Amino acid sequence: MNIKPIKTKRDYERALKRIEELFNSKPNTSAGDELEVLVTLTEVYEQKHFNISPPDPIEAIKFRMEQLGLKQSDIAETIGGKNRASEILNGKRELTVRMMKELHKKYNIPAESLLG
Repeated sequence: MNIKPIKTKRDYERALKRIEELFNSKPNTSAGDELEVLVTLTEVYEQKHFNISPPDPIEAIKFRMEQLGLKQSDIAETIGGKNRASEILNGKRELTVRMMKELHKKYNIPAESLLG
């Protein structure tokens, strides 16, 4: 096992290729240990170079509405009425903590997305 830090895109691609080769390795073997270390190193590299931020809270709400086939009027009750829903979805009003909790609970929108 000759493992080095992943510093460049080329190192990253080599690590991915090796992970693919080792993918079906059994745990607690030298190949399994190598796979585990390489996966950890690639995760760190990906977090540093390909970090994906959570979506904007309003976009997260709109996305979930689309997924569930909901209209603005459908979520109005959850966030305080039709006017409030319109203001929230048009970016004219901020979400309150209560609204975030309700949206998370009722529509399973990830809290980290609602917090922005």
